[in-house]
Amino acid sequence: METQKPKENKKDGLRRLFVENNMSEDDVYKDKRGFVIITRSGIEKIQFNNNMDISFHLEVISEDLIVVKATGEMAKDDQRFKVETYGECSPKNYQNFTSKFGSYPYAMAEKRALSRAVLKLAGFYRLGGVFGEGEIDNRGNN
Repeated sequence: METQKPKENKKDGLRRLFVENNMSEDDVYKDKRGFVIITRSGIEKIQFNNNMDISFHLEVISEDLIVVKATGEMAKDDQRFKVETYGECSPKNYQNFTSKFGSYPYAMAEKRALSRAVLKLAGFYRLGGVFGEGEIDNRGNN
């Protein structure tokens, strides 16, 4: 009979992923609302360390909604993994959004799409309570 490996808890899983991706304390912080935030530098370390290929497609839904679709791939243990996810930006989730597309809502949508693709591929989302810093608006909306 084969013995099963004990299930990894969230704390141990995060620690393992941080070590595997050569992350430092500067790449992550705890939000006062109870979740872990990975900074842009942390997202890029994860992407680089896992040789992830991420591509983007921009879609302007309306003057008040911008969506960027991210498609990501990576190889690990002789397997290929693919994800498809979205980053969105609107006045409801970005406090600096303006109706004339000032304050970089395109860049924010892309940043959110990249964070989500990278964190999905690397396995961070499976642990729960982890977000990229671009996903969290200062008002508490995500």
